[in-house]
Amino acid sequence: MSASSPLTVPDDSPFGVHNLPYGVFTTADRPEQRRIGVAIGDHVLDAGAAARSVGALAEPGFATLEAPSLNPLLAAGRPVWTAVRAAITRWLTDEALRAAVEPCLVPRADVTLHLPFEVADYVDFYASEHHATNLGRIFRPGSEPLTPNWKHLPIGYHGRSGTIVVSGTPITRPSGQRKAPADPVPDFGPSRRLDIEAELGFVVGTPTELGSPVALADAAEHVFGVCLVNDWSARDLQAWEYVPLGPFLGKSFATSVSPWIVPLDALAQARTTPPERDVEPLPYLDDRDAAAEPSGFDIAFEVRLNGHVVSRPPFAAMYWTYAQMLAHMTANGASLRTGDLFASGTISGPERETRGALIELTWNGQEPLKLADGSERTFLDDGDEVVITATAPGPNGTRLGFGEVAGRIVPRPTT
Repeated sequence: MSASSPLTVPDDSPFGVHNLPYGVFTTADRPEQRRIGVAIGDHVLDAGAAARSVGALAEPGFATLEAPSLNPLLAAGRPVWTAVRAAITRWLTDEALRAAVEPCLVPRADVTLHLPFEVADYVDFYASEHHATNLGRIFRPGSEPLTPNWKHLPIGYHGRSGTIVVSGTPITRPSGQRKAPADPVPDFGPSRRLDIEAELGFVVGTPTELGSPVALADAAEHVFGVCLVNDWSARDLQAWEYVPLGPFLGKSFATSVSPWIVPLDALAQARTTPPERDVEPLPYLDDRDAAAEPSGFDIAFEVRLNGHVVSRPPFAAMYWTYAQMLAHMTANGASLRTGDLFASGTISGPERETRGALIELTWNGQEPLKLADGSERTFLDDGDEVVITATAPGPNGTRLGFGEVAGRIVPRPTT
């Protein structure tokens, strides 16, 4: 491609041709028309327009690119995902198609990004041993930090899909019942201990029938791609309500996701073997087959609070893999639906600077976090903005970007 062409993307671009994440966008001149876009360099390819321009809409599954959300493409299944990705790669790299494709590019700075898919069900896991151990030490000092079941199964809970929002959506401080240990009775009001959770989300494409579990080896047939997740958490509401049934209002008020879905196929170079496990998993979770493709991912996260880097969590340290999460989530016969989202739970590493939540970074508020501007935080203040980004290794020494998931805390309106 010519050096002046928007199709000429630098090797160090996080959105190079080896990535090609999918999203949904609108433009100022057509604000009512949501379109599927593919990020390439500093531009967004209007995927449906490009398919029309090169005459590809008649190919099986390619008409899904004209939909206003990713759901029809998600439902089409892996053969279509593979074919569409290969075609888009060719459209963006074949000099003979340049005249047809260039008019379908829109500067990324000129688009508004939306929630890229219609969320069906939402499940959040608790897959980091470091995170679970830290929380156990915080809440059960002097006792074994991990619960007896933790290394036998991926623990999770069902969330509220209707409160999943796209990056940039303001997060209203939630209210609920709060009870400090010394308080005789609970009171009601805005959360005083609002937290973040840096996570990776997995987007389900191909559904299953009720009663049909998904085997470890079949996970990639159902998972289309990944996104960044911030599972906002009101720790004071959560601490009072979670016994005996688990998270409820402390979690269900908002979960933010990034607007770009990185295809699973883009992460081939990022796959890695998960940490060694000291408890033998049951057969349906046993991923120790040396011949199988590893289900861990070497993804480096970065968490910024008001522009200051406060943590760099490593996803490679996660104990449970996405394939194990999916296998366990469906082991009882629960069905998958197109648009299901399941998230990893907080990503944390062994060092303080790799912890993915404020409750760990500040040890439940006992060790305030000092920011570069001299301010301190235990939990989030109104006006605080959290931005989570991530990168992963790509082919030939490149790095793939995931975009960002961002949110600013706004106070609950007074009545």
